[in-house]
Amino acid sequence: MSIRNNHSFYGDNSPLGGLTGAGILIMGSARLSWAFAITGCLLWVYALTSITFTLLLSAAGHKILPVKGRTAVYVCLSSFWGSLYIFIFWLLSPLAALELFFILLLVPLYYAVSGIAEQIPSFLDNANIDRFDSVQDALSQAGVLCILLIAFSILREPLSYCCLTFPGTYQGMITIMYFSSNSFFPIGIFSASAGALLLLGLIVNLYQFGRNSIFPGEKL
Repeated sequence: MSIRNNHSFYGDNSPLGGLTGAGILIMGSARLSWAFAITGCLLWVYALTSITFTLLLSAAGHKILPVKGRTAVYVCLSSFWGSLYIFIFWLLSPLAALELFFILLLVPLYYAVSGIAEQIPSFLDNANIDRFDSVQDALSQAGVLCILLIAFSILREPLSYCCLTFPGTYQGMITIMYFSSNSFFPIGIFSASAGALLLLGLIVNLYQFGRNSIFPGEKL
């Protein structure tokens, strides 16, 4: 299998390569404070779900977790850890939790379609690979999406709201930096999803150009 297919950033199933993270990038990048909260949820769900599923497979194997029923198991596990994160986040900042409730609900679904859980049995069957390498792979995929989300929000929020925000206070966010609203930038169009989609399209085109330069063909 090619490096291009497996790589967490350049792979065909990466957030920009296959646009698997486009939904979260568009909805969660409007505010930098949102991006940090979603980043925590991504790392939390990806890591804990992978650890739990790995331990269950190691202890139970095919007896309790047959192949046909595993999809429902890791969907339930990811939903449980995602719900727990939302509950903890709501205790810390109820207003911020309400603002991000729908986006945080999508994180377990992103894990479920990421393909990580399907790879865990192969990690366990291979004696030369540590069983918890699947957790490292999960964190790698989540980390790429987190970095892209934060970078995209740093670019988008000043163009939309003339400021940068950070999670905190009872209001859900605090402003850490202001920009002049009389200059040519920022442009308020990027505050809407349509503007974010235009900006993401530009970034994806640059990404595809760079990826094709690095991987002009399939490399073993």
